[in-house]
Amino acid sequence: DRDRRDTGVAVGTGMIDMNEVIRNGEALSSQGFRMVSPHFVTKLLVNMPAGHISIKHGLQGPNHSVSTACTTGVHSIGDAFNFIQRGAANVMVCGGTESVISPLSVAAFARIRALCTKYNDNPTQASRPFDAKRCGFVMGEGCGLVVLEELNHALNRKANIYAEILGYGLSGDANHMTAPGEDGRGAVECMRASVDDAHIRLEDITHINSHATSTPLGDKIELKAIRQLFGDHSKNILITSTKGSTGHLLGAAGSVESIFTILSCYHSLVPPTINLEEPIDNELQIVANVAQKWRPKRRIAITNSFGFGGTNASLVISNFIL
Repeated sequence: DRDRRDTGVAVGTGMIDMNEVIRNGEALSSQGFRMVSPHFVTKLLVNMPAGHISIKHGLQGPNHSVSTACTTGVHSIGDAFNFIQRGAANVMVCGGTESVISPLSVAAFARIRALCTKYNDNPTQASRPFDAKRCGFVMGEGCGLVVLEELNHALNRKANIYAEILGYGLSGDANHMTAPGEDGRGAVECMRASVDDAHIRLEDITHINSHATSTPLGDKIELKAIRQLFGDHSKNILITSTKGSTGHLLGAAGSVESIFTILSCYHSLVPPTINLEEPIDNELQIVANVAQKWRPKRRIAITNSFGFGGTNASLVISNFIL
């Protein structure tokens, strides 16, 4: 029927299942091609999560998948937002999923010195965004999906509306495969693009759920970018990184953090950056260790995601006021 045709899926993932590659590679080498699983290809393709959801629920609208490293979740929701805006769908199930922890993936991230190793005897303190003692991210797994809906469609079916997406911005660092540009320009440009797309003022932003992964370079550059873009207003913005609590969920990070931001808008509450003992910036309002009330009647936030290859995205999200 028409509702199924007007409902799509945009779900992405950052990395393929490395264990599946190892198992089938070893089977091919030792026992021949007949021992390679006939499901090998479909277990690796990054659009399979979207395909499974579409098939299970009979959703015949746009069937889309994104794989942009740690920006995957925000790109998935932002692309779904664009599909609805251009009339390609009324409803989109969208977000990111990631389940990639294995000896090989941990070893690979360790080899590029991305992971925290200084808190192995006290792992609950290892993920500490914006803290002077941060030393790398903690790899996690997870999934975050939202139902994004055209406003009149949601009102007509009396849906409980948690928040509204106002804008979506993208940019590229054009700098390095794994390191963000030290000038912060990529982060500045994608945040600016999202604010422009939302047709609001920079001063309307009063909360940022940051990408900050607890790495020495990335956290510092993101705060620098916030200062550059927002100027004196940056001191009025409640900044947090929920990765202190969740670790870094890679391709699922942006969608899970979008959900945190949606709930912040809905409940007037900003979740804390945990393990923050020695902030690297004492002038900005980084919400540390205890949740903080967020009181404006119109609550407008940005959530950021930045990925390997220099791919960046931001969403502007607000509480819904009819």
